[in-house]
Amino acid sequence: MGFISYFMDNYTASIYDIIVEYVDAEYSLWLTWFLMPVIVTFLLPAVIIVLIYISVIIFHLYRLYRMKVVDGVQPDWKHAARLAVCALWDAHGWLWHGYDIQGLENIPDGPFLVIYYHGALPIDMYYFIARMLLFKRRHIHTVADRFMFKIPGWATLLEGLCVIPGTVQTCASVLRSGNPLAISPGGVYEAQFGDHYYRLNWRNRIGFAKVAQEAKVPIIPMFTQNVREAFRTVGWLRGVWLKIYATFRMPLAPVYGGFPVKLVTHLGPPIPYDPDLTPEQLQLKVGRAIEELVEEHQRIPGSILQALIERVHYVPKRRKPLPPVTNGKCQNGALKPNDSDKSESAKSKVS
Repeated sequence: MGFISYFMDNYTASIYDIIVEYVDAEYSLWLTWFLMPVIVTFLLPAVIIVLIYISVIIFHLYRLYRMKVVDGVQPDWKHAARLAVCALWDAHGWLWHGYDIQGLENIPDGPFLVIYYHGALPIDMYYFIARMLLFKRRHIHTVADRFMFKIPGWATLLEGLCVIPGTVQTCASVLRSGNPLAISPGGVYEAQFGDHYYRLNWRNRIGFAKVAQEAKVPIIPMFTQNVREAFRTVGWLRGVWLKIYATFRMPLAPVYGGFPVKLVTHLGPPIPYDPDLTPEQLQLKVGRAIEELVEEHQRIPGSILQALIERVHYVPKRRKPLPPVTNGKCQNGALKPNDSDKSESAKSKVS
């Protein structure tokens, strides 16, 4: 014992001497405090991963104890697990982001297709699904990238929440069965390479338009204010992440954030089924509808600081005033246009 005690005393003393001689303790402490905001910024997204795995555990527990659930609380253990998971996410959205939905009056009674802008993390869709199921009893089915089904432990969660790697036929089948469905045409590409200017990155994808036309359902445009201020992807090495994604279809661009900004989901007026529209024309129409929601509700470029202030004191974005017109007569220098004022070339373009 004496030898061990002597060895430990000398070993500890040697380490202490090395630290004192070669390490500037004050500089290390200063560096730690200086880098702490950066460290926290990249660690906060881990909270979302933790919540996702808590959701996974809930579904696995309900599956293991499904007989007890069937006999006791719910006739369907998956539905019981969905409600528990949705309660978790709705509570997080309410506490951390003051999450709210505007435009619920635009939701029809029957099946519909939600087309939404994809943030760096689709955290708004988690909250939207939870709020709709808990308070409206409408379960929104969703389409996700195939790589998500390969993440360990996620398959049970995705199956329980009715997340599918949908084709046009499977998505149309979901809608024809009477279920609402949500699709982000930009998908992982828009999540990884979008920015705080909120431009759509759909790359001529028209699959969602084919789904809506085949199922003959209305489309609800959706945009969540400040979703890019909650989480962002890093801007450096963008070309490298783009090449990796193009080669392996894996989203590896680092995500940072988790800021408690104000999140408000805006639902636009429904775009009814029109058999005369081609998928390309319908895509343009839906894209314009989402861009109008962005223009109406989002400050461009997005500001994390402004979004944090809105979490405490929310002030809706002011609309730009329209040019004043009165019955075709001049008012404040503006004149209401009419057909007689248009040139023949302009008329031909309109027609």
